[in-house]
Amino acid sequence: MQLRGCGTALVTPFSQDGAVDENALRNLVAWQVESGIDFLIPCGTTGETPTLTHDEWLRVIDVTIEVVAGRVPIVAGATSNSTQEAVAKAKEVAARPGVNAILTASPYYNKPTQEGQYRHFRAIAEAVDKPVILYNVPGRTSANLEPATLTRLSEVANIVGVKEASGNMSQIAEVLNSVPESFLVFSGDDAITLPVIALGGVGIISVASNEIPREMGEMTRAALSNDWHAARTIHRKYLPLMLANFIESNPLPVKAVLAMMGKIEEVYRLPLLPMRRDTRSKLQKIATDAGLITRPAAPPAAAAEFYIYENWAAGPHKAILHRASCGQCSSGKGRPAGHDPNHSRWHGPYGNLAEAREASHQMPGVLIRSECKCVA
Repeated sequence: MQLRGCGTALVTPFSQDGAVDENALRNLVAWQVESGIDFLIPCGTTGETPTLTHDEWLRVIDVTIEVVAGRVPIVAGATSNSTQEAVAKAKEVAARPGVNAILTASPYYNKPTQEGQYRHFRAIAEAVDKPVILYNVPGRTSANLEPATLTRLSEVANIVGVKEASGNMSQIAEVLNSVPESFLVFSGDDAITLPVIALGGVGIISVASNEIPREMGEMTRAALSNDWHAARTIHRKYLPLMLANFIESNPLPVKAVLAMMGKIEEVYRLPLLPMRRDTRSKLQKIATDAGLITRPAAPPAAAAEFYIYENWAAGPHKAILHRASCGQCSSGKGRPAGHDPNHSRWHGPYGNLAEAREASHQMPGVLIRSECKCVA
């Protein structure tokens, strides 16, 4: 197995009822492989893994293994801020024959010391018999994996590389100067793939390759082959898309573009919500300019938000269910026109109809007596 080039940090498609959309996932994985991607990473940050149940996490990995069928390496995400749980998850996915390596991020929220991170990652590596790639993303974990610590970890058996998403080029340069040449350093940010490779990196673990797998793969392989003219040409064309994938929290923009392309439904799980209208409009233009869509797509996810309007003046326990896009509601927030805060209350948003109805059942004394026509 050679981990090199462009690997896609896969999104996890959801259907309108909030379940994992296995059919969309299968189609997405097949398209990635057919487009020439070098390897795949299911259940990373872009896959909204914190919202997946344990069974869903394993199922996403298993579906990816099944569709890939050995054609490209699979690096399975297995992260926890509990070392004991991270070890258990790593052992569980390492036991799967189709998993070639494991990606695991620094413990989040705990804010461990450098020594704490060292012992955490060493415990994971010592518990498995497959290659481990570390993931440094301090913007999400509040724990930066410093070059000196990473150099120590590069000496631990089974730890073979790092996805460096600190965004700090000076730090990445220091890492590349201090670790052995055989240690794999991947860019964790699409926009700086070329400078990381120029400094000695071996590729990118990419968000943008969800949308443009062929182009990101070609750009990365061109840079690794020292064809910098070809690499820069692709980079310049798609840099706006790479940057746009972070105009709101990842994976909101990339899932929105994939929905515009007809690859998935634009559905997220709370606490993530659909993109704001202004940033969505910017994203549509960027996707159109990049040739990914030919016309702006209707915003499916924004219309999928639901609100409960509780109107006390209309009678006891009176509540009406509204869709956020309802023409009777003002401000696009499900608040009916003429809302009187002294005699009513509104709740939401809820990501789907079932979620809104369930919420209504949990409100003491409130029962939905009717629903707005917009919900039908």
